Amino acid sequence: MTLIGMLHHRRDPNKVKKAFAYAAVAKAEGVTFFYFTLGKVNIKQHKILGKSYENGQWVEKEFPFPDVIYNASYLASEKTKHIFDYLYDRIPFTSHSIGDKLSVYNRIKRANKYKHYLIPFYELTNVQIFFDMIKRYQKVIIKPLSGHQGGGIVFIEKDGSNHYKINDAGVESSINEKQLLDWLSHKVQEKDYVIQQFITSQTKSGHVFDFRLHVQKNGQGKWVITSIYPRIGRLGTITSNMGSGGYSTYLDIFLQQEFADSWYDIKKYLEQFAISFSNHFDSLYDDELDELGIDVGIDENQKLWLFEVNWRPGPPNIYSLELDVAKNTILYAKYLADKNKHKS
Repeated sequence: MTLIGMLHHRRDPNKVKKAFAYAAVAKAEGVTFFYFTLGKVNIKQHKILGKSYENGQWVEKEFPFPDVIYNASYLASEKTKHIFDYLYDRIPFTSHSIGDKLSVYNRIKRANKYKHYLIPFYELTNVQIFFDMIKRYQKVIIKPLSGHQGGGIVFIEKDGSNHYKINDAGVESSINEKQLLDWLSHKVQEKDYVIQQFITSQTKSGHVFDFRLHVQKNGQGKWVITSIYPRIGRLGTITSNMGSGGYSTYLDIFLQQEFADSWYDIKKYLEQFAISFSNHFDSLYDDELDELGIDVGIDENQKLWLFEVNWRPGPPNIYSLELDVAKNTILYAKYLADKNKHKS
């Protein structure tokens, strides 16, 4: 029987909402599943003090090293890094980082095939890059390389010859060139940013929106669509992220409302893009990827633009998709374990 270990940085699985879903799916699929943290790994004996879900509660037990590890969170501390590395070298992990925004963009650009979906971008290393971009495109956005949930994104628009409109976290202001220079100089020194042309992906009522294409590998190691849903921003905001007050709705309803007769074609296009892009993107990495959140927009000419690729997408608020996500994860983990057993 396959043994799957779920690695997390939190000690208590009750505080990790999705842990129960994974335990329930594993039981239904006839797979032994336990939850553990790096602090409970005994390298010498190849044993782990983990927790399994039994009769409505998490019970601590000793387990051998699992066949596969579902690494469900970030690496918590330097102190346990050597344990992580030890496990990583010996046991297949389901998830692998794809790198920051810039390295992802550059990878796609170099591979060429999906380059035309990328929004023009540059790393913002000096103010001259900004002025070249704003001159060329009139509207740009600046976002932190390692930001998430739309945090830290700033929209800037040229407003006459010497003035600029800025929307920073929903706060709008108008500043002159000198003020902008001061502000930019601080930004560039503060942390790493990327600058992009601003692409308008707006509803008829003026709300910004994008689509999250949530894909996963299944029990055959093939990419499948878990969900596709629109994310709509509050009026006046520049991102559609849930974190900044955005909301979601059902895909068909949204498409019918916004795209009238061509709604079904757009739905099929999004589905086809989700799978073909995932296969391509996966091929750009040495380690196999297991799950992606691909964010795309559609402009007024119905051209699709790739906004971002995330490797640990959260489930959408609107659906009770935890079990769908968990089922794909558990079956893919089982597939990895079987593949590894045949190899060894």
